[in-house]
Amino acid sequence: MSERTDIPLTVGQRIRRARERAGLSRPVLAGLVDRSPDWVKGVENGAIGMPRLPMLLRLAEVLGVEDLADLTGEGRISSSTYGKTAHADLPLVKHALATYRLTTRDEEPEPVDVLASRVRRAWQLWHCPDQGASNGHRSRIAQLLPDLLADTRHAVRAHEGAERRRALVAQAQTYHLAQLYLSFQPAPDLVMLTGDRAMAAAQDADSPKAVAAAAWYVNHVYRDAGEATDARVELAEEAASLLRQDDDPEDLARWGLLQLAVALSFAKIGRHGSAWRYWDRADSAARRLGDTYAHPWLIFGRGIVDAYALTMHNDMARVGEALEAATSLDLGSVPSATRRSYHLIEAARAHGRQGEHVAAVHLLTKAYDESPETIQYNLYARAALPDLVRAAPPVVREDARRLAVEVGVPV
Repeated sequence: MSERTDIPLTVGQRIRRARERAGLSRPVLAGLVDRSPDWVKGVENGAIGMPRLPMLLRLAEVLGVEDLADLTGEGRISSSTYGKTAHADLPLVKHALATYRLTTRDEEPEPVDVLASRVRRAWQLWHCPDQGASNGHRSRIAQLLPDLLADTRHAVRAHEGAERRRALVAQAQTYHLAQLYLSFQPAPDLVMLTGDRAMAAAQDADSPKAVAAAAWYVNHVYRDAGEATDARVELAEEAASLLRQDDDPEDLARWGLLQLAVALSFAKIGRHGSAWRYWDRADSAARRLGDTYAHPWLIFGRGIVDAYALTMHNDMARVGEALEAATSLDLGSVPSATRRSYHLIEAARAHGRQGEHVAAVHLLTKAYDESPETIQYNLYARAALPDLVRAAPPVVREDARRLAVEVGVPV
Protein backbone atom coordinates (compact mmCIF):
# COMPACT_ATOMS: atom_id res chain seq x y z
CA MET A 1 0.00 0.00 0.00
CA SER A 2 1.41 3.40 -0.96
CA GLU A 3 2.03 5.98 1.76
CA ARG A 4 -0.61 8.65 2.00
CA THR A 5 0.63 12.15 1.18
CA ASP A 6 -2.59 14.05 1.83
CA ILE A 7 -2.39 13.88 5.63
CA PRO A 8 -1.52 17.38 6.89
CA LEU A 9 1.58 17.75 9.02
CA THR A 10 1.13 18.54 12.67
CA VAL A 11 2.59 21.70 14.19
CA GLY A 12 5.29 19.61 15.84
CA GLN A 13 6.22 17.91 12.57
CA ARG A 14 6.41 21.30 10.86
CA ILE A 15 8.68 22.67 13.59
CA ARG A 16 10.89 19.61 13.37
CA ARG A 17 11.14 19.97 9.60
CA ALA A 18 12.10 23.64 9.92
CA ARG A 19 14.66 22.82 12.62
CA GLU A 20 16.31 20.16 10.50
CA ARG A 21 16.38 22.45 7.47
CA ALA A 22 18.11 25.09 9.60
CA GLY A 23 20.70 22.54 10.71
CA LEU A 24 19.91 22.95 14.41
CA SER A 25 19.93 20.21 17.02
CA ARG A 26 17.20 20.08 19.64
CA PRO A 27 19.54 21.33 22.41
CA VAL A 28 20.67 24.30 20.27
CA LEU A 29 17.11 25.25 19.34
CA ALA A 30 16.06 24.85 22.97
CA GLY A 31 18.78 27.25 24.09
CA LEU A 32 17.88 29.82 21.44
CA VAL A 33 14.26 29.97 22.58
CA ASP A 34 14.94 29.62 26.32
CA ARG A 35 13.39 26.17 26.69
CA SER A 36 14.72 22.70 27.50
CA PRO A 37 15.56 20.05 24.89
CA ASP A 38 12.74 17.96 26.37
CA TRP A 39 10.32 20.82 25.67
CA VAL A 40 11.41 20.91 22.01
CA LYS A 41 11.06 17.13 21.82
CA GLY A 42 7.61 17.33 23.39
CA VAL A 43 6.43 19.95 20.91
CA GLU A 44 7.79 18.03 17.95
CA ASN A 45 6.26 14.74 19.12
CA GLY A 46 2.89 16.29 19.94
CA ALA A 47 3.14 15.72 23.69
CA ILE A 48 3.02 19.50 24.13
CA GLY A 49 0.42 21.51 22.27
CA MET A 50 1.00 24.38 19.86
CA PRO A 51 3.10 27.13 21.50
CA ARG A 52 1.53 30.53 22.12
CA LEU A 53 2.00 33.30 19.57
CA PRO A 54 5.07 34.98 21.16
CA MET A 55 6.89 31.62 21.23
CA LEU A 56 5.80 30.85 17.67
CA LEU A 57 7.29 34.18 16.61
CA ARG A 58 10.53 33.40 18.41
CA LEU A 59 10.68 29.96 16.78
CA ALA A 60 10.01 31.50 13.37
CA GLU A 61 12.83 34.00 13.85
CA VAL A 62 15.36 31.38 15.00
CA LEU A 63 14.38 28.91 12.28
CA GLY A 64 14.37 31.48 9.48
CA VAL A 65 10.67 30.96 8.73
CA GLU A 66 8.99 33.86 6.94
CA ASP A 67 5.34 32.87 7.40
CA LEU A 68 3.88 31.48 10.60
CA ALA A 69 1.59 29.31 8.49
CA ASP A 70 4.70 27.26 7.62
CA LEU A 71 4.82 26.27 11.30
CA THR A 72 1.13 26.16 12.13
CA GLY A 73 -0.42 25.06 8.84
CA GLU A 74 -3.10 27.69 9.40
CA GLY A 75 -3.16 30.44 6.82
CA ARG A 76 -5.42 32.53 9.03
CA ILE A 77 -2.61 33.09 11.54
CA SER A 78 -0.69 36.12 10.34
CA SER A 79 2.70 37.14 11.64
CA SER A 80 2.70 40.52 9.90
CA THR A 81 1.37 42.37 12.91
CA TYR A 82 3.80 40.96 15.42
CA GLY A 83 6.60 39.92 13.07
CA LYS A 84 7.84 41.44 9.84
CA THR A 85 6.07 44.63 8.90
CA ALA A 86 6.08 46.47 5.59
CA HIS A 87 7.43 50.00 5.32
CA ALA A 88 5.10 52.52 3.71
CA ASP A 89 7.54 53.12 0.84
CA LEU A 90 8.14 49.45 0.06
CA PRO A 91 6.09 49.63 -3.19
CA LEU A 92 8.28 52.56 -4.34
CA VAL A 93 11.47 50.56 -3.84
CA LYS A 94 9.93 47.43 -5.39
CA HIS A 95 9.03 49.45 -8.50
CA ALA A 96 12.55 50.88 -8.75
CA LEU A 97 14.09 47.41 -8.57
CA ALA A 98 11.71 46.03 -11.19
CA THR A 99 12.10 48.92 -13.67
CA TYR A 100 14.43 48.32 -16.62
CA ARG A 101 15.48 50.81 -19.30
CA LEU A 102 16.17 48.97 -22.54
CA THR A 103 17.42 52.10 -24.32
CA THR A 104 20.24 54.44 -23.27
CA ARG A 105 19.23 57.76 -21.75
CA ASP A 106 20.06 60.80 -23.91
CA GLU A 107 21.70 62.84 -21.17
CA GLU A 108 25.31 62.43 -20.11
CA PRO A 109 25.79 60.37 -16.98
CA GLU A 110 26.85 62.04 -13.78
CA PRO A 111 30.60 62.12 -13.18
CA VAL A 112 31.45 59.06 -11.13
CA ASP A 113 32.95 61.21 -8.37
CA VAL A 114 29.61 62.99 -7.97
CA LEU A 115 27.71 59.71 -8.04
CA ALA A 116 30.03 58.18 -5.44
CA SER A 117 29.53 61.25 -3.23
CA ARG A 118 25.76 60.80 -3.40
CA VAL A 119 26.13 57.15 -2.38
CA ARG A 120 28.36 58.13 0.56
CA ARG A 121 25.76 60.69 1.66
CA ALA A 122 23.05 58.03 1.50
CA TRP A 123 25.12 55.78 3.76
CA GLN A 124 25.53 58.63 6.23
CA LEU A 125 21.76 59.07 6.31
CA TRP A 126 21.31 55.33 6.90
CA HIS A 127 23.67 55.25 9.86
CA CYS A 128 23.02 58.70 11.32
CA PRO A 129 19.80 60.34 10.07
CA ASP A 130 19.66 64.12 10.19
CA GLN A 131 18.89 65.31 13.69
CA GLY A 132 15.40 66.69 13.93
CA ALA A 133 14.23 64.98 10.74
CA SER A 134 10.59 63.94 10.85
CA ASN A 135 11.25 60.56 9.25
CA GLY A 136 13.65 57.72 10.01
CA HIS A 137 16.56 56.18 8.17
CA ARG A 138 14.47 53.72 6.16
CA SER A 139 12.11 56.49 5.07
CA ARG A 140 14.98 58.75 3.97
CA ILE A 141 16.74 55.98 2.06
CA ALA A 142 13.52 54.84 0.36
CA GLN A 143 13.19 58.31 -1.15
CA LEU A 144 16.78 58.27 -2.44
CA LEU A 145 16.99 54.71 -3.75
CA PRO A 146 14.96 55.03 -6.99
CA ASP A 147 17.15 57.83 -8.37
CA LEU A 148 20.37 56.24 -7.12
CA LEU A 149 19.49 52.92 -8.73
CA ALA A 150 18.55 54.57 -12.03
CA ASP A 151 21.62 56.82 -12.10
CA THR A 152 24.12 54.10 -11.23
CA ARG A 153 22.63 51.87 -13.92
CA HIS A 154 22.93 54.72 -16.46
CA ALA A 155 26.53 55.39 -15.45
CA VAL A 156 27.48 51.73 -15.79
CA ARG A 157 25.99 51.58 -19.28
CA ALA A 158 27.47 54.89 -20.46
CA HIS A 159 31.01 54.70 -19.08
CA GLU A 160 33.83 52.46 -20.16
CA GLY A 161 37.07 51.17 -18.68
CA ALA A 162 38.13 52.39 -15.25
CA GLU A 163 35.20 54.80 -14.91
CA ARG A 164 32.73 52.00 -15.58
CA ARG A 165 34.37 49.86 -12.90
CA ARG A 166 34.11 52.75 -10.41
CA ALA A 167 30.43 53.17 -11.35
CA LEU A 168 29.91 49.46 -10.72
CA VAL A 169 31.38 49.81 -7.23
CA ALA A 170 28.91 52.65 -6.54
CA GLN A 171 26.12 50.49 -7.92
CA ALA A 172 27.05 47.58 -5.63
CA GLN A 173 26.98 49.90 -2.61
CA THR A 174 23.56 51.19 -3.68
CA TYR A 175 22.25 47.62 -3.83
CA HIS A 176 23.66 47.04 -0.33
CA LEU A 177 21.57 49.97 0.87
CA ALA A 178 18.51 48.53 -0.86
CA GLN A 179 19.19 45.18 0.80
CA LEU A 180 19.38 46.80 4.23
CA TYR A 181 16.19 48.75 3.57
CA LEU A 182 14.37 45.55 2.57
CA SER A 183 15.66 43.49 5.49
CA PHE A 184 13.11 42.44 8.12
CA GLN A 185 10.27 43.27 5.76
CA PRO A 186 7.99 40.76 4.01
CA ALA A 187 10.09 40.81 0.83
CA PRO A 188 12.59 37.92 1.08
CA ASP A 189 12.75 37.53 -2.69
CA LEU A 190 13.89 41.14 -3.06
CA VAL A 191 16.50 40.75 -0.33
CA MET A 192 17.97 37.83 -2.25
CA LEU A 193 17.70 39.76 -5.53
CA THR A 194 19.57 42.83 -4.26
CA GLY A 195 22.26 40.68 -2.67
CA ASP A 196 22.80 38.84 -5.95
CA ARG A 197 22.86 42.05 -8.00
CA ALA A 198 25.36 43.64 -5.61
CA MET A 199 27.68 40.64 -5.91
CA ALA A 200 27.36 40.66 -9.70
CA ALA A 201 28.24 44.37 -9.86
CA ALA A 202 31.21 43.89 -7.52
CA GLN A 203 32.57 41.01 -9.59
CA ASP A 204 32.04 42.94 -12.83
CA ALA A 205 34.01 45.81 -11.28
CA ASP A 206 36.87 43.37 -10.68
CA SER A 207 37.26 44.88 -7.21
CA PRO A 208 38.25 42.57 -4.34
CA LYS A 209 37.14 45.24 -1.86
CA ALA A 210 33.69 45.45 -3.45
CA VAL A 211 33.42 41.65 -3.59
CA ALA A 212 34.29 41.44 0.11
CA ALA A 213 31.57 43.95 1.02
CA ALA A 214 29.08 42.06 -1.13
CA ALA A 215 30.08 38.80 0.56
CA TRP A 216 29.36 40.34 3.98
CA TYR A 217 25.84 41.29 2.95
CA VAL A 218 25.16 38.09 1.00
CA ASN A 219 26.30 36.24 4.11
CA HIS A 220 23.50 37.95 6.02
CA VAL A 221 21.06 36.88 3.30
CA TYR A 222 22.15 33.25 3.54
CA ARG A 223 22.02 33.28 7.34
CA ASP A 224 18.57 34.87 7.52
CA ALA A 225 17.25 32.50 4.85
CA GLY A 226 18.54 29.46 6.73
CA GLU A 227 20.83 28.33 3.92
CA ALA A 228 23.60 25.83 4.58
CA THR A 229 26.31 27.15 6.87
CA ASP A 230 29.02 25.61 4.70
CA ALA A 231 27.93 27.78 1.78
CA ARG A 232 28.09 30.94 3.88
CA VAL A 233 31.51 30.08 5.31
CA GLU A 234 32.92 29.14 1.92
CA LEU A 235 31.75 32.42 0.39
CA ALA A 236 33.21 34.56 3.18
CA GLU A 237 36.52 32.71 3.22
CA GLU A 238 36.92 32.89 -0.56
CA ALA A 239 36.20 36.63 -0.55
CA ALA A 240 38.61 37.16 2.36
CA SER A 241 41.37 35.36 0.44
CA LEU A 242 41.23 38.11 -2.21
CA LEU A 243 42.23 40.77 0.33
CA ARG A 244 45.58 41.85 1.68
CA GLN A 245 46.27 41.84 5.40
CA ASP A 246 48.97 44.51 5.44
CA ASP A 247 48.62 48.14 6.43
CA ASP A 248 45.78 48.99 4.03
CA PRO A 249 42.86 49.77 6.40
CA GLU A 250 40.26 49.20 3.67
CA ASP A 251 41.45 45.65 3.01
CA LEU A 252 42.06 44.80 6.66
CA ALA A 253 38.64 46.10 7.74
CA ARG A 254 36.89 44.01 5.11
CA TRP A 255 38.99 40.95 5.97
CA GLY A 256 38.07 41.32 9.65
CA LEU A 257 34.42 41.83 8.74
CA LEU A 258 34.36 38.53 6.84
CA GLN A 259 35.91 36.73 9.81
CA LEU A 260 33.06 38.17 11.85
CA ALA A 261 30.57 36.94 9.25
CA VAL A 262 31.85 33.37 9.64
CA ALA A 263 31.80 33.68 13.43
CA LEU A 264 28.16 34.77 13.36
CA SER A 265 27.25 31.92 11.01
CA PHE A 266 28.77 29.32 13.31
CA ALA A 267 27.21 30.93 16.38
CA LYS A 268 23.78 30.75 14.74
CA ILE A 269 23.96 26.94 14.69
CA GLY A 270 25.68 26.58 18.06
CA ARG A 271 29.21 25.67 16.94
CA HIS A 272 30.90 27.34 19.87
CA GLY A 273 34.58 26.59 19.18
CA SER A 274 34.47 27.54 15.50
CA ALA A 275 32.50 30.70 16.22
CA TRP A 276 35.01 32.05 18.71
CA ARG A 277 38.02 31.06 16.61
CA TYR A 278 36.80 33.32 13.82
CA TRP A 279 35.73 36.04 16.27
CA ASP A 280 39.32 36.07 17.55
CA ARG A 281 40.52 36.76 13.99
CA ALA A 282 38.07 39.64 13.66
CA ASP A 283 39.19 40.92 17.04
CA SER A 284 42.83 40.81 15.94
CA ALA A 285 42.02 42.82 12.80
CA ALA A 286 40.13 45.42 14.83
CA ARG A 287 43.03 45.77 17.26
CA ARG A 288 45.46 46.31 14.39
CA LEU A 289 43.22 49.07 13.05
CA GLY A 290 43.18 50.82 16.44
CA ASP A 291 40.58 51.45 19.13
CA THR A 292 39.16 54.57 17.43
CA TYR A 293 38.88 53.15 13.90
CA ALA A 294 35.48 52.48 12.36
CA HIS A 295 34.87 51.95 8.65
CA PRO A 296 32.73 54.83 7.32
CA TRP A 297 29.87 52.68 6.01
CA LEU A 298 30.64 49.06 6.91
CA ILE A 299 31.23 50.29 10.49
CA PHE A 300 33.78 47.55 11.21
CA GLY A 301 35.94 48.38 14.20
CA ARG A 302 36.64 47.63 17.84
CA GLY A 303 33.15 48.58 19.03
CA ILE A 304 31.32 46.41 16.51
CA VAL A 305 33.47 43.35 17.16
CA ASP A 306 32.83 43.59 20.90
CA ALA A 307 29.11 44.24 20.40
CA TYR A 308 28.68 41.23 18.12
CA ALA A 309 30.19 39.04 20.84
CA LEU A 310 26.95 39.73 22.71
CA THR A 311 24.89 38.56 19.72
CA MET A 312 26.97 35.39 19.54
CA HIS A 313 26.42 34.64 23.23
CA ASN A 314 22.69 35.23 22.71
CA ASP A 315 22.54 32.97 19.65
CA MET A 316 24.42 30.18 21.41
CA ALA A 317 22.18 30.51 24.49
CA ARG A 318 25.12 31.33 26.78
CA VAL A 319 22.90 33.22 29.18
CA GLY A 320 25.49 34.16 31.79
CA GLU A 321 28.08 35.23 29.24
CA ALA A 322 25.45 37.20 27.32
CA LEU A 323 24.41 39.07 30.44
CA GLU A 324 28.04 39.86 31.26
CA ALA A 325 28.62 41.14 27.71
CA ALA A 326 25.42 43.21 27.88
CA THR A 327 26.49 44.77 31.18
CA SER A 328 29.89 45.79 29.79
CA LEU A 329 28.55 46.95 26.39
CA ASP A 330 30.22 50.20 25.31
CA LEU A 331 28.86 51.69 22.09
CA GLY A 332 30.73 54.99 22.31
CA SER A 333 33.02 54.05 19.41
CA VAL A 334 30.20 52.89 17.11
CA PRO A 335 29.44 55.82 14.73
CA SER A 336 26.02 54.55 13.68
CA ALA A 337 22.69 55.17 15.37
CA THR A 338 21.16 52.17 13.63
CA ARG A 339 23.95 49.86 14.82
CA ARG A 340 23.83 51.24 18.36
CA SER A 341 20.08 50.66 18.41
CA TYR A 342 20.49 47.06 17.23
CA HIS A 343 23.10 46.24 19.87
CA LEU A 344 20.98 47.82 22.61
CA ILE A 345 18.15 45.51 21.53
CA GLU A 346 20.58 42.60 21.81
CA ALA A 347 21.41 43.74 25.35
CA ALA A 348 17.68 43.80 26.10
CA ARG A 349 17.44 40.25 24.75
CA ALA A 350 20.15 39.11 27.17
CA HIS A 351 18.44 40.73 30.17
CA GLY A 352 15.03 39.49 29.08
CA ARG A 353 16.24 35.90 29.08
CA GLN A 354 17.21 36.32 32.72
CA GLY A 355 13.78 37.69 33.56
CA GLU A 356 15.24 41.14 34.20
CA HIS A 357 12.27 42.96 32.72
CA VAL A 358 13.08 46.42 34.10
CA ALA A 359 16.46 46.36 32.35
CA ALA A 360 14.92 44.98 29.16
CA VAL A 361 12.32 47.75 28.96
CA HIS A 362 14.94 50.40 29.73
CA LEU A 363 17.28 49.13 26.99
CA LEU A 364 14.51 48.84 24.41
CA THR A 365 13.53 52.42 25.18
CA LYS A 366 17.15 53.53 24.68
CA ALA A 367 17.20 51.61 21.40
CA TYR A 368 14.07 53.46 20.28
CA ASP A 369 15.61 56.80 21.20
CA GLU A 370 18.68 55.97 19.11
CA SER A 371 16.78 54.82 16.02
CA PRO A 372 12.99 54.36 16.05
CA GLU A 373 12.86 52.52 12.71
CA THR A 374 15.49 50.01 13.83
CA ILE A 375 13.39 48.74 16.72
CA GLN A 376 10.21 48.99 14.66
CA TYR A 377 11.59 46.36 12.26
CA ASN A 378 13.38 44.20 14.82
CA LEU A 379 11.74 40.80 15.23
CA TYR A 380 12.89 40.22 18.80
CA ALA A 381 11.60 43.60 19.96
CA ARG A 382 8.23 43.11 18.28
CA ALA A 383 7.82 39.67 19.83
CA ALA A 384 9.09 40.70 23.28
CA LEU A 385 7.06 43.86 23.85
CA PRO A 386 3.64 42.16 24.28
CA ASP A 387 5.16 39.84 26.89
CA LEU A 388 6.82 42.76 28.67
CA VAL A 389 3.51 44.63 28.85
CA ARG A 390 2.01 41.63 30.62
CA ALA A 391 4.96 40.47 32.73
CA ALA A 392 7.08 43.52 33.52
CA PRO A 393 6.84 45.02 37.02
CA PRO A 394 4.34 47.86 37.39
CA VAL A 395 7.14 50.43 37.58
CA VAL A 396 7.95 49.93 33.86
CA ARG A 397 4.80 48.26 32.53
CA GLU A 398 3.33 51.50 31.23
CA ASP A 399 6.68 52.35 29.61
CA ALA A 400 6.53 49.01 27.79
CA ARG A 401 2.96 49.72 26.69
CA ARG A 402 3.85 53.18 25.34
CA LEU A 403 6.84 51.73 23.47
CA ALA A 404 4.71 48.96 21.97
CA VAL A 405 2.26 51.58 20.70
CA GLU A 406 5.09 53.63 19.17
CA VAL A 407 6.56 50.56 17.50
CA GLY A 408 3.14 49.50 16.22
CA VAL A 409 2.74 46.22 18.11
CA PRO A 410 -0.75 45.52 19.48
CA VAL A 411 -0.90 44.66 23.18
